[in-house]
Amino acid sequence: MDLQQRFTDTCSRFTDKAALIDSLWSEIEEKYSEKGRHYHNLHHLEHLFIELDSVKEKVRNPTAVSFSVFYHDVIYDATSKSNEEKSAAFALSRLGKLCADADILRKVSDQILATKLHHPSGDRDTDYLLDADLSVLGKSTQTYTEYTRQIRKEYAIYPDFLYRPGRKKVLQHFLASEHIFKTEEFRRRYEVKARENLMAESELL
Repeated sequence: MDLQQRFTDTCSRFTDKAALIDSLWSEIEEKYSEKGRHYHNLHHLEHLFIELDSVKEKVRNPTAVSFSVFYHDVIYDATSKSNEEKSAAFALSRLGKLCADADILRKVSDQILATKLHHPSGDRDTDYLLDADLSVLGKSTQTYTEYTRQIRKEYAIYPDFLYRPGRKKVLQHFLASEHIFKTEEFRRRYEVKARENLMAESELL
């Protein structure tokens, strides 16, 4: 998948300044390629777009959702509890350079902030974004196991006696939810396997 071309196409709806678009893309590429990003990297963005493309006819504002994908993890620090807020602010400052309209800015900010807790949003586009973000939970056992290894590497600063209780709390949060996925499409596709994966990991912690 050509992420740069997708980003360029999305930005081109607001500006024809190629140098500006290129600079914004270079910034995104640099952020998602930072040392220590074993999961929250450019491959993660590709994965989200693949999942969202499968429901693209259902997405009402694909421009906003695309920007939300590109910027939702642009700021990522495993020791910080405000990555989403910082990412949303970062996105707004960059989209402001594109002169994106106020509705786009509001939607992108809201969608990025929604990835913090992954609660039902009441907005269909946001729910599709959240489900795509969590779809790795419902992948094959092999894919899920690799995902858990990558996440553990991102949190390598924390010893096991701190990491494991925190990780287990996250898993239990999802398992206690009536539904992990908010949309029918993703629920049908991934809900059962996601619960199996989460239970298996939880038992190992």
